Amino acid sequence: MRDTAQGRSHDAPLHDEGGEGTPILLLHGLMGRGATWRRHVPWLRAFGHVHTFDAAGHGRPAPAELTTEAFVADLAAHVERAGLDGERMIVVGHSMGALHGWMYAAAHPERVRALVVEDMAPDFRGRTARDWAAMIENWPQPFPSEQKVIDYFGPVAGQYFLDSFDRRDDGWYLHGDVGTFRDISEEWGARHFWREWHAVEAPALVIEGEYTITPEGQMRRMAERPGSRYVRVGGAGHLVHDDRPERYREIVSSFLAESENDSGAASLALARESEQSVAGLLDEAVDEQ
Repeated sequence: MRDTAQGRSHDAPLHDEGGEGTPILLLHGLMGRGATWRRHVPWLRAFGHVHTFDAAGHGRPAPAELTTEAFVADLAAHVERAGLDGERMIVVGHSMGALHGWMYAAAHPERVRALVVEDMAPDFRGRTARDWAAMIENWPQPFPSEQKVIDYFGPVAGQYFLDSFDRRDDGWYLHGDVGTFRDISEEWGARHFWREWHAVEAPALVIEGEYTITPEGQMRRMAERPGSRYVRVGGAGHLVHDDRPERYREIVSSFLAESENDSGAASLALARESEQSVAGLLDEAVDEQ
């Protein structure tokens, strides 16, 4: 037997999670799957029609070229195939998914009405994934039970991987090639994505964990882009939405409520043309200690 996380098929990596109204697209982080969002799907349905997505290379073939643009092109193709490109959507991303989200928003501004970026920054140049990849190679696969996954990774990361790994007859396995995951991350260490971030036209919520993996100060700087709001969540690591789920829900719900109608989104967009927008938005930044 070979099963995907939550019994899903990856023949169609875009999953309809229910709800009505504005499309909401949830994009997972590196070594994740769309199912990692399942604990947040129920409350997000109040804001629209929720969809999760399994990125290429995560339980299905990776692009021939392991560039961020290739992953975003794959995402765009599946969005179009599902007919979601005809209405402006809300894009919510964590880590790699946050980067793909703002790259998609920059390339297709007419398709994105609001953007949530969780614990991802534009410039990791100089960092390498080689040691990290070597560590993953030494994971004791297969993990024979769910409890063994939890015991090895801890309750938060363990649940993330249970939502992501392939389950086979003899246990739980990583759902992709370590070399692929390494090379995805290595690209981030060789270039920056500031130009694409500043090309985003939609209002954006930028959420950083207190124990972030991102370079110091970069996510706060992202809020200098007019129409952006920065929130730092105390007590949270890289998986903000799992470390502090209720606080994450509160922050995102508030942002989505403001962006729920076109007039709200338009009022935020007007800040892009305001001379005092940068200072004003920085004043709004929430820093939870």
